[in-house]
Amino acid sequence: MISYISGNLISLNVDAIVNAANTGLVGGAGLCGMIHEAAGPELDVECRKLKFCLRGEAKITKGYNLPAKYIIHTVGPIYGQHDGKESEILYSCYYESMRLADDNEVISIAFPYVSTGIYRYPFDEAKLVAVEALNDYIIDNPHTNIRDVYLVQYLPDGN
Repeated sequence: MISYISGNLISLNVDAIVNAANTGLVGGAGLCGMIHEAAGPELDVECRKLKFCLRGEAKITKGYNLPAKYIIHTVGPIYGQHDGKESEILYSCYYESMRLADDNEVISIAFPYVSTGIYRYPFDEAKLVAVEALNDYIIDNPHTNIRDVYLVQYLPDGN
């Protein structure tokens, strides 16, 4: 059920992509900024209505100009700044994103490795947390509609 791929998350033909967002849900640097730019200005309007997202939580918007029907925004931890609770917060990002996807009848979802960019979470540690959270969600929810889960390691040219 979980597949590991390299490429550009934005171009994937899935029901939902996950945005490694900031708490203000505004376009920023890195992947978040690219998602906002590709989705178009309507995404910014919808995100402003949501106002904010706490670390470890997830919120959903339409995908607008993206191939994905939905964008699930989750805010990961900044490595070394949460009193040792980084892995709990990161775990929650993945688990809550899956819950929200399930609530919206998503069948396929693609995740980046949350917090591994400007939030400096070590990639290998982040991958372990991601896989644990996704597997736990699947085990905890045997009747989930989600069939395809992708963990996407970013490559700028999509290859």
